[in-house]
Amino acid sequence: MAGGAPQASDTGALVPAPLAPGIDGTDSDLDAVDQVLGRVREALDREHESIKDAAEELGWKAAGDVGSSVVVPGEVIGRQPPDDSEGLFATTPDNSETSTDRTGAELVLSNPLRFVGAATRRISHGIDLDEIVLGLCRATVPAFSDAVLVYLRDPLPVGDERPVGPVVLRLRRTERSARADHANRPAMPSRGVDPPRHLLGDGCSELVEVRPTAPLAEVLRNVRPIFGSSPHEQSALEGLLGRENLFPRGRRAILAPLRGRRRVIGSAVFLRTLDRDAFEEDDLLVAAQLGNQTALGIDKAVLYGREAYIADEMQRTMLPDSLPQPTGVRLASRYLPAAETARVGGDWYDAIPLPGSRVALVVGDVMGHSMTSAAIMGQLRTTAQTLAQLDLPPAEVLHHLDEQAQRLGSDRMATCLYAVYDPVSHRITIANAGHPPPVLLHPGGRAEVLRVPPGAPIGVGGVDFEAVELDAPAGATLLLYTDGLVESRLRDVWTGIEQLRERLATTAQLTGLDHPPPLEALCDDVLDMLGPGDRDDDIALLAARFEGIAPSDVAYWFLDPDDTAPGRARRFARQSLKRWDLEELSDSLELLVSEVVTNAIRYAEQPVVLRLLRTDVLRCEVGDDSPQLPRQRQAWDRDEAGRGLYVVNRLARRWGATRLSNGKVVWFELPLSIETAATPDHLDAEGATGPS
Repeated sequence: MAGGAPQASDTGALVPAPLAPGIDGTDSDLDAVDQVLGRVREALDREHESIKDAAEELGWKAAGDVGSSVVVPGEVIGRQPPDDSEGLFATTPDNSETSTDRTGAELVLSNPLRFVGAATRRISHGIDLDEIVLGLCRATVPAFSDAVLVYLRDPLPVGDERPVGPVVLRLRRTERSARADHANRPAMPSRGVDPPRHLLGDGCSELVEVRPTAPLAEVLRNVRPIFGSSPHEQSALEGLLGRENLFPRGRRAILAPLRGRRRVIGSAVFLRTLDRDAFEEDDLLVAAQLGNQTALGIDKAVLYGREAYIADEMQRTMLPDSLPQPTGVRLASRYLPAAETARVGGDWYDAIPLPGSRVALVVGDVMGHSMTSAAIMGQLRTTAQTLAQLDLPPAEVLHHLDEQAQRLGSDRMATCLYAVYDPVSHRITIANAGHPPPVLLHPGGRAEVLRVPPGAPIGVGGVDFEAVELDAPAGATLLLYTDGLVESRLRDVWTGIEQLRERLATTAQLTGLDHPPPLEALCDDVLDMLGPGDRDDDIALLAARFEGIAPSDVAYWFLDPDDTAPGRARRFARQSLKRWDLEELSDSLELLVSEVVTNAIRYAEQPVVLRLLRTDVLRCEVGDDSPQLPRQRQAWDRDEAGRGLYVVNRLARRWGATRLSNGKVVWFELPLSIETAATPDHLDAEGATGPS
């Protein structure tokens, strides 16, 4: 005998069966058997507790209530409880998802406890409002009723919120017809009206206002199901369904109030047709249990939905509302939250303008799915923005992010990829901290997974990060993403990365080698590669189309920090404007360049760098080795200096100053058209033309 069941001897006694194959009776094997038996006992205990709770709801005694310490699995014999107040009811666990469908109405008649248990499992599987209501319908139609109507408060209260105004119920119609073997049943007649068709066929919703003194309000307050057979109960049903929908007498409708943890949240109406047996008294107990489980499930779904909404909104507020439009690069982004069962994640992306028309591209992923992950993401994104404004090298930015993650906690880890694109040099510098590598789509249509050092995730501590500098030709597209795009339960991360590379190459071939695909359409096409089971994680996507700045649109000089620097700066600026056919801006540009260079040489020890860039605006940058940022101050009438930044502020379209690791850069922009540009003549009334 292969099993371990006892065998009968010739004398009728039971003798131990031989051990199963592979078990030789050693201590380790016996311990394993004990562990299995322990798990079986735990499962039986859990089943007994659920049956005990259901029996208490029905007013029956359950095993273990009165001096019983042993639970014996078995079948309920007989439908009615014994006359004696004490008795033993046991059940065989049934974890089949289709038990209600398999047994149908016979299960309700023969074993109501088992039916309630199976229905409870179906209802509790739902995670949102629609799934809860659908679970109730599938569990009860046709086994318990021929149709179910569910009415919910509008709006549904959340948590401890107290309702205001009259009780208003929102009707959510849920129709499930009987199975094929019930398809030929006649419709329920009612005074010339066909209620099943009329009530359930249109699928629209209604609002029912329940007055505090109405019979329906009294029924809802009592929280006890009713048949709707007495005049008072019929009035309650009419108040819910309307007078034009009159059901025949004879207990063919049960109205079960739905009470959540703190208040009544709606009601459910179970309906039976005329050719079916009418409801019985025991069915009220079944309906009460179904209503309780449905109400608790709706409470859970509403609270979960509220928490998910708050978490999603919190995460979205931490992501950029819009991307900047830096010179020489076009940007597009996408963010998709994970499936509802995965909760909120910690993915983020960012694009940060840097001095010299450069831009920092950032994408990261905090490990885990929770409100904490979203909060950690917000802190790391803010830290990355601060470090980027200091113009630190990418590897150093990741180093400081790693230190920040360690300060947040030993288990606060994240992956991050940080890149800096320079449109003047057409180069990009990338540093990686355990993140999936970016994919570069070349102008010719070839897609390449960039080889960047993987690095350790942020938060590990004690590791160095390495940066690589690569070519970023004009017309190329760089795709940064989080692992939710390429990894799922159905594929590993490297398979997903290869599929992403192939998808980009295919998209580029469809649009033609001379015409790169539109950036927004490219992002949408990438997301289309996701299958139904690929939404276990949230997805952040950042695409950058490199355009660069032509060398002919850039001019720069090195100026020694002496008294001749402002004059030479004005002369160089005038020559550049002549070459670009922008002489009309000469007066404004020379004045502003003179003011900014004068401030720079006052504190600089190394040569000052003057650079002009012509794009959609004329941008001037002056860099020096002094970390002290200039500040505009109020100059008195007799002061001979202190008005330089005032002049810059009045004449420039925009201006600013950025501290670097080796100094600072002061910049300003002028429009290319003289019609929209301010001129020094505008300052005559202020008398602010003195030196800074």
